[in-house]
Amino acid sequence: MRKLYPEALADQSFDNTGLLLEAPFDPIRRQMNSVLLTIDLTKAVADEAIERKDCVVVAYHPIIFRGFKSLTLSDCQQQSILRLALEGISVYSPHTAVDAAPGGLADWLADIVTGHLPNPEPATHTAQEKRTSPDTIEEDVASDANASTDTPAEAKKKPQRPRMSMQRTYSKPTYPSHHPVDASKTDLDPSSVDHTRSVINPVTGVEGFEGAGFGRLVTFKESQPLTHLVERIAHGVGSPKGFPLAIPQGKQVEDIQIRTVGVSAGSGHSVLKGVEADLLFTGELSHHEALAATEKGQCVITLFHSNSERGFLSSVLKEKLTGVLKEEWERIRNEEAEAEELTPEWEDAIKDEDVLVECSEQDRDPFGVVILQSSKQEGKPLS
Repeated sequence: MRKLYPEALADQSFDNTGLLLEAPFDPIRRQMNSVLLTIDLTKAVADEAIERKDCVVVAYHPIIFRGFKSLTLSDCQQQSILRLALEGISVYSPHTAVDAAPGGLADWLADIVTGHLPNPEPATHTAQEKRTSPDTIEEDVASDANASTDTPAEAKKKPQRPRMSMQRTYSKPTYPSHHPVDASKTDLDPSSVDHTRSVINPVTGVEGFEGAGFGRLVTFKESQPLTHLVERIAHGVGSPKGFPLAIPQGKQVEDIQIRTVGVSAGSGHSVLKGVEADLLFTGELSHHEALAATEKGQCVITLFHSNSERGFLSSVLKEKLTGVLKEEWERIRNEEAEAEELTPEWEDAIKDEDVLVECSEQDRDPFGVVILQSSKQEGKPLS
């Protein structure tokens, strides 16, 4: 991980990257030569790693941010750390080092927004609001009046508020796919629309990582319909059932053209504040941050924090880390094989050539999207 994303790239002002838990190695009770990738190290992910017998969990978000005064099972996060240590499973967190690296998380999001779908890209239109007929309102008013204990004469004198009757069916919460951008399964061609790209907050002084930094500013050669960018993002991050979109009041989504896009994973305000771009594309902004942007005439797309990060694990990190691990494990095996005295357990360990990197199936954002499947509405909605 340090070869791919050196800790020197991380935001040292707040972040806690690197090896957060170094579990003792016991060759008698050896784990698999496998790594589990996750955004958040939850109890469900810890259970998954223990069941799989992984030797390392790479958790993008640090499970340890501040120093501990104690380690107890009563704390949910500490409980996961203690259980993993007991099972011999270590934890590494790269966090903002991945954000800043060239070809890292920020560039992955920029690749998506500058991707291309097969011609012609789908035209998208906002749905038209259905109006309730006057007859239905009158019937509801009458039914309200009849239900009253007042006499008919008294009921006619009192102002009546229409009652809204609904029958609704909701879906279970839905989440983006764990494996959003598999080149063999998606029709999105990343980073294929003509554009230029620059770093918003550069990080310098890390040898071999020139061009690193936080956030990306994308400038298209030709303006792009916002509807096309919405389609690309949906394809690129795992086809969620929906995500928040903020536009200036008085404008329609299908009429907006985008020339510049400010991109940042996770909580993007610290990176994107002050960026003059037509569209801000990030994991999350607060209500007031998004409102300030739309008041300036900008558009905002957010994905629920970790949905702007999770797809990177399967799309980019899994393959990169597998390649580096295979090289590193081969080097270690050759070095250990030359040692004069090896215990039988060590001999057995270095005979295992396999290295496996997998993405967690339990990892997901806390928020899902609940879809209203059907809605039979009678009467006028209250305003």
